[in-house]
Amino acid sequence: NEYQNIYKQLIEKRKIVLTAHASPDGDTIGSCLALYHYLIQFGHQVKIISPNVAPKFLQWISGYEQITIYDTHPGIAKQEIDEAEFIFAVDYNAFHRTGEGMSILLENASAVKFMIDHHPNPADIFEAKISDTSASSTAELIFRFIEDLGQLEKINKELAESLYVGLLTDTGSFSFSINSDKPYIIAAFLYNTGIDIQAINQRIYSAFTEGRLRLTGYAISEKLVVNNELRFAYISLTKEDLNRFDHQNGDTEGLVNYALGIENIVAAALLTEKDDKIRLSFRSKSSFAVNKIANEYFEGGGHKNAAGGNSFLSMQETIEKLNKIITQYKSEINAVQL
Repeated sequence: NEYQNIYKQLIEKRKIVLTAHASPDGDTIGSCLALYHYLIQFGHQVKIISPNVAPKFLQWISGYEQITIYDTHPGIAKQEIDEAEFIFAVDYNAFHRTGEGMSILLENASAVKFMIDHHPNPADIFEAKISDTSASSTAELIFRFIEDLGQLEKINKELAESLYVGLLTDTGSFSFSINSDKPYIIAAFLYNTGIDIQAINQRIYSAFTEGRLRLTGYAISEKLVVNNELRFAYISLTKEDLNRFDHQNGDTEGLVNYALGIENIVAAALLTEKDDKIRLSFRSKSSFAVNKIANEYFEGGGHKNAAGGNSFLSMQETIEKLNKIITQYKSEINAVQL
């Protein structure tokens, strides 16, 4: 199987680069660091590259200081990619997910390219891939990789914490749709390694800056739009809105879930203005699939109930486009029983 295929190519000590996707979340950072803590036990020379900085609530994870940030150190990142024998795409399945500059380096790299990811429709550019859309997270796939090789004893405290962060954040604290009992079994195993579950939860979910809390309140009270007829809600945040509250990477994490949490709402979106585009995050309940909207209309993709995309129109034009699209799905949305 693919687990064995990848492992056989790593029997000898190698130069390995692990790469995260742009706007890194808990699963891509946690999974990269879990793989890092696993691979260094075999004497591999392992580097991690993230396109940009992770939110502060993830920077405490052991090994984070080892990560090269492409945005601030592109020269170092290029050297590490050029020297790599193996490159892993971790929690993403196409190099464009790392951003324009870094993706070119990865595409042109001579290294053998592997992928570990749980999103649908992976690009056909990898020599080997671990791809399972039924998995709750990439962290789950990494645990299964180690388990399949019969090496669970390699899961030390640092590795366990990293895996738990990925599992916790990508399942919404085990509140999203989960297709099996495996995530709970993994969580129990990780707990039994001695990690402090309470402390990890506090570091991730109880570490808001004042600016982030005020931004959350402003987004809900002033920028939330609810269309009860379409059972759709959205929040839009311009650069001016973000700057007003000293926005930092990760401050909008989870905002879209407040919109989705409204009674009888089936689909929700968060629109965030970036320098050259509008970033859209979609969430949905039950059987309504938002990834098809992200894929067909906004150059994106993702899971059935959680997806993302981009618009290169203005904020107002993007909102108008989105409302027209949602209107086309009115009958499908209204058929959803909650």
